[in-house]
Amino acid sequence: QVQLVESGGGLVQAGGSLRLSCVASGRIFVDYATGWFRQAPGRDREFVGTITWSGRRTSYTDSVKGRFTISRDNAKNTVYLQMNSLKPEDTAVYYCAQSKSDFTTPTQYDYWGQGTQVTVSS
Repeated sequence: QVQLVESGGGLVQAGGSLRLSCVASGRIFVDYATGWFRQAPGRDREFVGTITWSGRRTSYTDSVKGRFTISRDNAKNTVYLQMNSLKPEDTAVYYCAQSKSDFTTPTQYDYWGQGTQVTVSS
């Protein structure tokens, strides 16, 4: 099985930055894409962005384009989510997940981390 562990969340002021990490362990699936999702209280889990195994293709939801960047270091089994110019509406629990392709819907992802809280104060 695959274990995914997110870290790097915390409290930051609006306009600040955070970098989340997602470390995979256990059975590593080569060619699996990694996605980032977030869920705010009372809201559905939403797609943030995704990156293919090679790192050559990324995609983002419109609300984070130009502010968030996903990258990966396969030698470290780690995927990063760099979040800049954070806004209060970015406040949520952030999850990483793995899937056979760079899908954008949560139900298409097979493995999930436990999440890390990001809180952006105004």
